[in-house]
Amino acid sequence: MNKTRLEAFSDGVIAIIITIMVLEMRAPEGISWEIIQPLIPKFLSYFLSFLFLAIYWVNHHHLIHTVKKVTSYIMWANINLLFWLSLIPFATAWMGENHFEKYTVTCYAVLALLCGIAYSILQAAIEKSYANNSELKRIIKHQKYKGIISVIAYTLAIPLALYVNPLLSGMIFFFVSVIWLIPDKNIERAFNIKNNF
Repeated sequence: MNKTRLEAFSDGVIAIIITIMVLEMRAPEGISWEIIQPLIPKFLSYFLSFLFLAIYWVNHHHLIHTVKKVTSYIMWANINLLFWLSLIPFATAWMGENHFEKYTVTCYAVLALLCGIAYSILQAAIEKSYANNSELKRIIKHQKYKGIISVIAYTLAIPLALYVNPLLSGMIFFFVSVIWLIPDKNIERAFNIKNNF
């Protein structure tokens, strides 16, 4: 398999996930503020998940951009990531419908943790394909630190949602989103330099 098929499949799955999420956003019957107000938690939940998926899509694109040969390990690691991402609409709807109740936020935090672990597995699989590129290996190592911070943060979000306050977990979700918001352009630069020689 070449990486074009891998990217196209991943893009399609993520597009379907986002479509499923937006279809959960039902328009209210009526126009008063009292009718709109209960939808605010649903919209916030949707916004958080849309941002979450957008960040995964952008960083996934940058990561896959560096791949020269797609191995079966990379394919299965990618499928693993897509599986966990595909559960985001369920967690989003449950959390929004129940106004960020602690068990729903805990479920979201567990899912975010599993997505973070799956992305780290995909990174490791891709790093193995960089056998002769020490620059890309160095850059991926920097990405690993962001991955470790994310996994620790999501792990902390679980007990915070259950035993302290779900709002603190929400703040952690946004913190992790901020550190991943801008993908590492060094990946592209290193890959382009290698291709120019």
